[in-house]
Amino acid sequence: MSSFANPAWPGSGDDAGLICGYRFDEDGAVARPMSLDEATVWLHDARPDDDDPTFAWLHFNLSHAHAKRWIQRHAGLPDAFFDALRETSHSTRIERDDDALVAVLNDVHFEFGFEPSDIATLWICVRPHLVVTARTRPLRSVDALRTAVRDGRSPRSTVELLEQLMRTQAGSLVDILRGVTARVDDIEDKLLAGRRANERARLGTLRRLLVRLQRLLAPEPAALFRVLHHPPAWMAEDDLQQLRGSTEEFSVVLRDMQGLQERIKLLQEEMAAAVNEDNNRSLFVLTVVTVLALPINILAGLFGMNVGGIPLAESPHGFWILVSLVLTFTVIAGWLALRKKDR
Repeated sequence: MSSFANPAWPGSGDDAGLICGYRFDEDGAVARPMSLDEATVWLHDARPDDDDPTFAWLHFNLSHAHAKRWIQRHAGLPDAFFDALRETSHSTRIERDDDALVAVLNDVHFEFGFEPSDIATLWICVRPHLVVTARTRPLRSVDALRTAVRDGRSPRSTVELLEQLMRTQAGSLVDILRGVTARVDDIEDKLLAGRRANERARLGTLRRLLVRLQRLLAPEPAALFRVLHHPPAWMAEDDLQQLRGSTEEFSVVLRDMQGLQERIKLLQEEMAAAVNEDNNRSLFVLTVVTVLALPINILAGLFGMNVGGIPLAESPHGFWILVSLVLTFTVIAGWLALRKKDR
Protein backbone atom coordinates (compact mmCIF):
# COMPACT_ATOMS: atom_id res chain seq x y z
CA MET A 1 0.00 0.00 0.00
CA SER A 2 1.21 3.46 -0.81
CA SER A 3 1.24 5.78 2.19
CA PHE A 4 0.61 8.77 -0.01
CA ALA A 5 -2.68 7.80 -1.57
CA ASN A 6 -4.65 10.46 -3.37
CA PRO A 7 -6.66 12.32 -0.69
CA ALA A 8 -9.50 12.75 -3.13
CA TRP A 9 -10.22 9.02 -2.76
CA PRO A 10 -11.77 8.53 0.68
CA GLY A 11 -11.64 4.76 0.36
CA SER A 12 -7.91 4.52 -0.29
CA GLY A 13 -5.85 2.72 2.34
CA ASP A 14 -5.91 -0.61 4.15
CA ASP A 15 -8.93 -2.77 4.97
CA ALA A 16 -9.54 -0.93 8.25
CA GLY A 17 -9.47 2.50 6.62
CA LEU A 18 -5.81 3.29 7.34
CA ILE A 19 -4.96 6.10 4.94
CA CYS A 20 -1.33 6.43 6.02
CA GLY A 21 0.89 5.28 8.83
CA TYR A 22 4.42 6.32 9.79
CA ARG A 23 6.95 5.30 12.41
CA PHE A 24 9.40 8.03 13.40
CA ASP A 25 12.75 6.81 14.66
CA GLU A 26 15.91 8.53 15.87
CA ASP A 27 14.20 11.54 17.38
CA GLY A 28 12.01 12.12 14.32
CA ALA A 29 14.83 12.17 11.81
CA VAL A 30 13.53 9.13 9.93
CA ALA A 31 9.92 8.47 8.89
CA ARG A 32 9.12 4.94 7.76
CA PRO A 33 5.73 4.03 6.26
CA MET A 34 3.71 1.49 8.24
CA SER A 35 1.08 -0.85 6.88
CA LEU A 36 -1.91 -1.92 8.94
CA ASP A 37 -0.27 -5.23 9.89
CA GLU A 38 2.95 -3.48 10.87
CA ALA A 39 1.00 -0.99 12.97
CA THR A 40 -0.82 -3.84 14.73
CA VAL A 41 2.43 -5.57 15.59
CA TRP A 42 4.06 -2.33 16.72
CA LEU A 43 1.15 -1.41 18.98
CA HIS A 44 1.01 -4.81 20.69
CA ASP A 45 4.58 -6.11 20.69
CA ALA A 46 7.07 -3.36 19.91
CA ARG A 47 5.77 -0.24 21.61
CA PRO A 48 8.78 1.80 22.86
CA ASP A 49 9.69 2.59 26.45
CA ASP A 50 9.15 6.02 27.98
CA ASP A 51 12.72 7.11 27.23
CA ASP A 52 12.59 5.90 23.63
CA PRO A 53 11.96 8.78 21.15
CA THR A 54 10.27 6.46 18.65
CA PHE A 55 6.62 7.22 17.95
CA ALA A 56 3.99 6.49 15.30
CA TRP A 57 1.29 8.41 13.46
CA LEU A 58 -1.78 6.59 12.14
CA HIS A 59 -4.35 8.42 10.01
CA PHE A 60 -7.75 6.78 9.43
CA ASN A 61 -10.77 7.27 7.21
CA LEU A 62 -13.85 6.94 9.42
CA SER A 63 -16.05 6.36 6.39
CA HIS A 64 -14.61 2.86 6.35
CA ALA A 65 -16.84 0.44 8.23
CA HIS A 66 -14.03 -1.20 10.24
CA ALA A 67 -11.90 1.86 11.07
CA LYS A 68 -13.44 2.70 14.44
CA ARG A 69 -13.51 -0.96 15.46
CA TRP A 70 -9.80 -1.40 14.67
CA ILE A 71 -8.86 1.73 16.61
CA GLN A 72 -10.84 0.55 19.65
CA ARG A 73 -9.28 -2.89 19.54
CA HIS A 74 -5.61 -2.04 18.92
CA ALA A 75 -4.77 1.64 19.57
CA GLY A 76 -5.58 1.73 23.29
CA LEU A 77 -7.02 5.26 23.17
CA PRO A 78 -9.03 6.79 26.04
CA ASP A 79 -12.82 6.75 26.09
CA ALA A 80 -12.87 10.53 25.61
CA PHE A 81 -11.69 10.06 22.02
CA PHE A 82 -14.58 7.74 21.15
CA ASP A 83 -17.04 9.97 23.01
CA ALA A 84 -15.92 12.82 20.76
CA LEU A 85 -16.54 10.64 17.70
CA ARG A 86 -20.12 9.98 18.82
CA GLU A 87 -21.00 13.60 19.60
CA THR A 88 -23.07 15.56 17.10
CA SER A 89 -21.44 18.88 18.06
CA HIS A 90 -18.14 19.38 16.25
CA SER A 91 -16.98 22.58 17.94
CA THR A 92 -13.21 22.84 18.18
CA ARG A 93 -11.73 21.78 21.50
CA ILE A 94 -8.57 20.28 23.01
CA GLU A 95 -8.83 18.39 26.28
CA ARG A 96 -6.52 16.44 28.54
CA ASP A 97 -7.51 12.91 29.52
CA ASP A 98 -4.95 11.47 31.94
CA ASP A 99 -1.73 11.19 29.89
CA ALA A 100 -3.42 11.85 26.51
CA LEU A 101 -4.60 14.89 24.60
CA VAL A 102 -7.92 14.56 22.78
CA ALA A 103 -8.66 17.21 20.17
CA VAL A 104 -11.53 17.99 17.82
CA LEU A 105 -10.33 20.31 15.07
CA ASN A 106 -12.11 21.67 12.03
CA ASP A 107 -10.49 22.11 8.66
CA VAL A 108 -11.50 22.72 5.03
CA HIS A 109 -11.93 19.98 2.46
CA PHE A 110 -9.09 19.05 0.14
CA GLU A 111 -11.21 20.32 -2.79
CA PHE A 112 -12.21 23.60 -1.17
CA GLY A 113 -14.63 25.74 -3.18
CA PHE A 114 -15.29 28.68 -0.82
CA GLU A 115 -18.62 27.20 0.25
CA PRO A 116 -19.74 27.04 3.92
CA SER A 117 -20.32 23.30 3.51
CA ASP A 118 -16.65 22.68 2.58
CA ILE A 119 -15.62 22.26 6.22
CA ALA A 120 -15.15 18.94 8.02
CA THR A 121 -13.90 17.64 11.36
CA LEU A 122 -10.62 15.97 12.33
CA TRP A 123 -10.42 13.91 15.52
CA ILE A 124 -6.99 13.60 17.15
CA CYS A 125 -5.54 11.69 20.08
CA VAL A 126 -1.96 12.43 21.14
CA ARG A 127 0.00 10.17 23.50
CA PRO A 128 3.75 10.02 24.24
CA HIS A 129 4.46 7.50 21.46
CA LEU A 130 1.33 7.54 19.32
CA VAL A 131 -0.78 10.01 17.37
CA VAL A 132 -4.07 8.86 15.88
CA THR A 133 -6.01 11.13 13.54
CA ALA A 134 -9.34 10.30 11.94
CA ARG A 135 -11.65 12.05 9.50
CA THR A 136 -14.60 11.37 7.21
CA ARG A 137 -13.63 13.74 4.37
CA PRO A 138 -10.20 14.55 2.85
CA LEU A 139 -8.75 17.60 4.59
CA ARG A 140 -6.14 20.09 3.44
CA SER A 141 -4.07 20.34 6.61
CA VAL A 142 -3.58 16.60 6.99
CA ASP A 143 -2.61 16.26 3.34
CA ALA A 144 -0.09 19.09 3.72
CA LEU A 145 1.36 17.39 6.80
CA ARG A 146 1.69 14.10 4.91
CA THR A 147 3.48 15.93 2.12
CA ALA A 148 5.89 17.49 4.63
CA VAL A 149 6.67 14.10 6.14
CA ARG A 150 7.21 12.63 2.68
CA ASP A 151 9.63 15.46 1.86
CA GLY A 152 11.68 14.78 4.96
CA ARG A 153 10.31 17.47 7.30
CA SER A 154 9.46 15.00 10.03
CA PRO A 155 8.38 16.01 13.56
CA ARG A 156 10.57 14.99 16.48
CA SER A 157 7.74 14.14 18.88
CA THR A 158 4.02 13.56 19.00
CA VAL A 159 3.46 17.08 20.35
CA GLU A 160 5.50 18.57 17.52
CA LEU A 161 3.34 16.65 15.05
CA LEU A 162 0.25 18.25 16.62
CA GLU A 163 1.96 21.63 16.48
CA GLN A 164 2.82 21.19 12.79
CA LEU A 165 -0.77 20.19 12.09
CA MET A 166 -2.07 23.33 13.81
CA ARG A 167 0.41 25.55 11.97
CA THR A 168 -0.63 23.94 8.68
CA GLN A 169 -4.25 24.55 9.60
CA ALA A 170 -3.45 28.21 10.26
CA GLY A 171 -1.66 28.40 6.90
CA SER A 172 -4.74 27.00 5.16
CA LEU A 173 -6.85 29.64 6.87
CA VAL A 174 -4.47 32.36 5.66
CA ASP A 175 -4.87 31.07 2.09
CA ILE A 176 -8.65 31.11 2.53
CA LEU A 177 -8.56 34.67 3.85
CA ARG A 178 -6.46 35.77 0.87
CA GLY A 179 -8.94 34.16 -1.52
CA VAL A 180 -11.92 35.73 0.25
CA THR A 181 -10.16 39.11 0.33
CA ALA A 182 -9.54 38.95 -3.43
CA ARG A 183 -13.21 38.16 -4.04
CA VAL A 184 -14.33 40.97 -1.73
CA ASP A 185 -11.99 43.41 -3.53
CA ASP A 186 -13.55 42.41 -6.85
CA ILE A 187 -17.07 42.88 -5.48
CA GLU A 188 -16.15 46.26 -4.00
CA ASP A 189 -14.76 47.44 -7.35
CA LYS A 190 -17.97 46.42 -9.08
CA LEU A 191 -20.03 48.12 -6.40
CA LEU A 192 -18.12 51.38 -6.84
CA ALA A 193 -18.60 51.08 -10.60
CA GLY A 194 -22.36 50.68 -10.13
CA ARG A 195 -22.49 47.00 -11.18
CA ARG A 196 -24.31 45.16 -8.43
CA ALA A 197 -25.84 42.21 -10.29
CA ASN A 198 -25.61 38.98 -8.24
CA GLU A 199 -23.00 40.52 -5.92
CA ARG A 200 -25.30 40.41 -2.88
CA ALA A 201 -25.52 36.62 -3.16
CA ARG A 202 -21.71 36.30 -3.44
CA LEU A 203 -21.19 38.49 -0.39
CA GLY A 204 -23.74 36.44 1.54
CA THR A 205 -21.93 33.19 0.69
CA LEU A 206 -18.54 34.57 1.71
CA ARG A 207 -19.89 35.95 4.96
CA ARG A 208 -21.58 32.65 5.83
CA LEU A 209 -18.27 30.88 5.19
CA LEU A 210 -16.34 33.21 7.50
CA VAL A 211 -19.03 33.09 10.19
CA ARG A 212 -18.99 29.29 10.18
CA LEU A 213 -15.19 29.18 10.30
CA GLN A 214 -15.19 31.70 13.13
CA ARG A 215 -17.81 29.76 15.06
CA LEU A 216 -16.00 26.44 14.68
CA LEU A 217 -12.41 27.59 15.07
CA ALA A 218 -12.61 30.43 17.62
CA PRO A 219 -12.57 28.13 20.69
CA GLU A 220 -9.29 26.49 19.60
CA PRO A 221 -6.73 28.97 21.07
CA ALA A 222 -8.54 29.22 24.41
CA ALA A 223 -8.90 25.44 24.66
CA LEU A 224 -5.20 24.93 23.95
CA PHE A 225 -4.17 27.58 26.48
CA ARG A 226 -6.17 25.74 29.15
CA VAL A 227 -4.33 22.53 28.33
CA LEU A 228 -0.97 24.30 28.39
CA HIS A 229 -1.63 25.44 31.95
CA HIS A 230 -2.04 21.80 33.04
CA PRO A 231 -0.12 19.70 30.50
CA PRO A 232 0.57 15.96 30.78
CA ALA A 233 3.78 15.13 32.61
CA TRP A 234 5.46 13.69 29.51
CA MET A 235 5.27 16.94 27.53
CA ALA A 236 8.63 18.76 27.36
CA GLU A 237 8.97 22.49 27.86
CA ASP A 238 10.12 22.97 24.25
CA ASP A 239 6.93 21.29 23.05
CA LEU A 240 4.82 23.56 25.22
CA GLN A 241 6.60 26.63 23.86
CA GLN A 242 5.98 25.52 20.26
CA LEU A 243 2.30 24.98 20.97
CA ARG A 244 2.06 28.46 22.49
CA GLY A 245 3.59 29.90 19.33
CA SER A 246 1.17 28.07 17.05
CA THR A 247 -1.73 29.24 19.20
CA GLU A 248 -0.65 32.86 18.88
CA GLU A 249 -0.45 32.51 15.09
CA PHE A 250 -3.91 31.00 15.04
CA SER A 251 -5.28 33.85 17.17
CA VAL A 252 -3.90 36.40 14.70
CA VAL A 253 -5.62 34.60 11.82
CA LEU A 254 -8.93 34.60 13.69
CA ARG A 255 -8.64 38.35 14.32
CA ASP A 256 -7.99 38.96 10.63
CA MET A 257 -11.01 36.80 9.84
CA GLN A 258 -13.18 38.88 12.15
CA GLY A 259 -11.97 42.09 10.50
CA LEU A 260 -12.83 40.69 7.06
CA GLN A 261 -16.31 39.83 8.33
CA GLU A 262 -16.81 43.44 9.38
CA ARG A 263 -15.71 44.63 5.95
CA ILE A 264 -18.18 42.32 4.23
CA LYS A 265 -20.91 43.52 6.58
CA LEU A 266 -20.20 47.15 5.66
CA LEU A 267 -20.32 46.29 1.95
CA GLN A 268 -23.64 44.53 2.45
CA GLU A 269 -25.02 47.56 4.26
CA GLU A 270 -23.79 49.88 1.51
CA MET A 271 -25.29 47.62 -1.15
CA ALA A 272 -28.59 47.45 0.76
CA ALA A 273 -28.62 51.25 1.01
CA ALA A 274 -28.03 51.54 -2.76
CA VAL A 275 -30.83 49.06 -3.48
CA ASN A 276 -33.12 50.96 -1.11
CA GLU A 277 -32.29 54.21 -2.90
CA ASP A 278 -33.13 52.62 -6.25
CA ASN A 279 -36.42 51.37 -4.85
CA ASN A 280 -37.28 54.81 -3.52
CA ARG A 281 -36.48 56.36 -6.89
CA SER A 282 -38.68 53.83 -8.67
CA LEU A 283 -41.49 54.41 -6.18
CA PHE A 284 -41.25 58.17 -6.69
CA VAL A 285 -41.45 57.79 -10.47
CA LEU A 286 -44.51 55.57 -10.07
CA THR A 287 -46.09 58.11 -7.74
CA VAL A 288 -45.48 60.98 -10.19
CA VAL A 289 -46.97 59.00 -13.06
CA THR A 290 -50.03 58.20 -10.94
CA VAL A 291 -50.46 61.88 -9.97
CA LEU A 292 -50.08 63.05 -13.56
CA ALA A 293 -52.68 60.53 -14.74
CA LEU A 294 -55.14 61.51 -12.01
CA PRO A 295 -56.76 64.57 -13.72
CA ILE A 296 -57.45 62.82 -16.99
CA ASN A 297 -58.85 59.80 -15.17
CA ILE A 298 -61.19 61.98 -13.11
CA LEU A 299 -62.42 63.98 -16.11
CA ALA A 300 -62.75 60.90 -18.26
CA GLY A 301 -64.84 59.26 -15.54
CA LEU A 302 -67.09 62.28 -15.14
CA PHE A 303 -67.66 62.97 -18.81
CA GLY A 304 -67.97 59.29 -19.61
CA MET A 305 -71.19 58.94 -17.59
CA ASN A 306 -74.16 58.36 -19.88
CA VAL A 307 -76.48 60.93 -18.27
CA GLY A 308 -78.03 64.15 -19.42
CA GLY A 309 -76.66 67.59 -18.72
CA ILE A 310 -73.03 66.87 -19.51
CA PRO A 311 -71.35 70.26 -20.05
CA LEU A 312 -69.86 71.16 -23.43
CA ALA A 313 -71.78 68.32 -25.07
CA GLU A 314 -73.12 70.68 -27.75
CA SER A 315 -70.08 72.96 -27.99
CA PRO A 316 -67.96 72.61 -31.18
CA HIS A 317 -64.85 73.43 -29.09
CA GLY A 318 -65.70 71.15 -26.12
CA PHE A 319 -62.93 68.61 -26.81
CA TRP A 320 -60.17 71.21 -26.85
CA ILE A 321 -61.55 72.88 -23.75
CA LEU A 322 -61.36 69.55 -21.92
CA VAL A 323 -57.81 68.94 -23.22
CA SER A 324 -56.81 72.34 -21.91
CA LEU A 325 -58.32 71.58 -18.51
CA VAL A 326 -56.56 68.22 -18.33
CA LEU A 327 -53.19 69.75 -19.30
CA THR A 328 -53.63 72.54 -16.76
CA PHE A 329 -54.45 70.18 -13.89
CA THR A 330 -51.64 67.80 -14.97
CA VAL A 331 -49.05 70.60 -14.95
CA ILE A 332 -50.25 71.79 -11.54
CA ALA A 333 -50.14 68.23 -10.12
CA GLY A 334 -46.67 67.62 -11.55
CA TRP A 335 -45.41 70.90 -10.13
CA LEU A 336 -46.75 70.05 -6.68
CA ALA A 337 -45.20 66.55 -6.79
CA LEU A 338 -41.77 67.79 -7.89
CA ARG A 339 -41.80 70.61 -5.37
CA LYS A 340 -42.53 68.13 -2.61
CA LYS A 341 -39.56 65.96 -3.72
CA ASP A 342 -37.20 68.94 -3.65
CA ARG A 343 -38.16 69.62 -0.06
